[in-house]
Amino acid sequence: MQECLDTGWVSSVGAYVDRFERIVADAVGARYAVATVNGTSALHIALMLAGVDRDDEVPMSTLTFIAPANAIRYVGAWPVFIDADPEFWQMDPSRLADFLDRGCERRNGALVNRTTGRRVRAIMPVHVLGHPVDMDSVLELARRHALPVIEDATESLGARYHDRAVGHLGDVACFSFNGNKLITTGGGGMLVTDNEEFARRARYLTTQAKDDPIEYEHHEVGYNYRLTNVLAAMGVAQMEQLDEFVEAKRRIAACYADALRDVPGITTMKEAPWADSAFWMYTVLVDEAQFGMDSRALLRALGGHGIQSRPLWQPMHRSPAHAGSPPAHCPVADGLNRDALSLPCSVGLRESEQQVVIARIRALAAR
Repeated sequence: MQECLDTGWVSSVGAYVDRFERIVADAVGARYAVATVNGTSALHIALMLAGVDRDDEVPMSTLTFIAPANAIRYVGAWPVFIDADPEFWQMDPSRLADFLDRGCERRNGALVNRTTGRRVRAIMPVHVLGHPVDMDSVLELARRHALPVIEDATESLGARYHDRAVGHLGDVACFSFNGNKLITTGGGGMLVTDNEEFARRARYLTTQAKDDPIEYEHHEVGYNYRLTNVLAAMGVAQMEQLDEFVEAKRRIAACYADALRDVPGITTMKEAPWADSAFWMYTVLVDEAQFGMDSRALLRALGGHGIQSRPLWQPMHRSPAHAGSPPAHCPVADGLNRDALSLPCSVGLRESEQQVVIARIRALAAR
């Protein structure tokens, strides 16, 4: 970062932007990467690359932060919310299949939602909390219906699916480097793909769609979405520690799982046999009847002792911001929103601090 300041290369052009792109692409095994100002902008561009247009529909995970749903609306399309699976809390492929196979039909070569009459244009699975979606099932559905797959991997850098890196499973993937992510540049994102034309167009659109290297000529609307060199320098330094950070997350997760598995009313986070989770946000389920308080009461009780925790997001099918989207019945996501609580799990969490969290939860259970 000091080198960027000393040389004056602090904005959206510089060697560290290129280097950060290369190191992220190499980490996930992709041919190309394009750095962006945040994960949401990467999702916005990815939807454009996939050809998603006004009044199209994109099935996506309902249990997620609001960013992917917002990005779908940015291009004038509509999210179709798919429930979570009850075991690993990811997009449920059986629910996705139900929508695509029975809720849609082919009309004039396009896949169309039978209810709304709108074209279904892409699939956007979200790898939530550091754990991958069952992508083989999703990709088989995508091939069957000729739909591109946009991976929202913003929470799951470093995770693996059947020994394949998350972010290198669909047609294009997006990462986030927000302050709360495993790797951070304060703010920042990355679009990765093996598609050379996708990469070229993403680079073009994220730099205001400039058509002449000298003259200020623009033949279409572009976006000021390019990451700055100074933040990319931070990203390079962070990526050098990726393996250590993932190891720390997995160590913290194993400690919680071992210490809390026998606490009545607490269900610890699971990891699928085909997954290596990055455990971005370690989350437990709280059964009020067995534990003696619900997840929000536990949140307040922990907060009273200086321990910060947080619930999962309001499922997108419940969001007033997306009330105009097709209605969805997602009971699993509703239950997860009610019962889930994410515990302290930063890579900088000391073992002694984690033991304080564990001791407090066990003490509350004993009461």
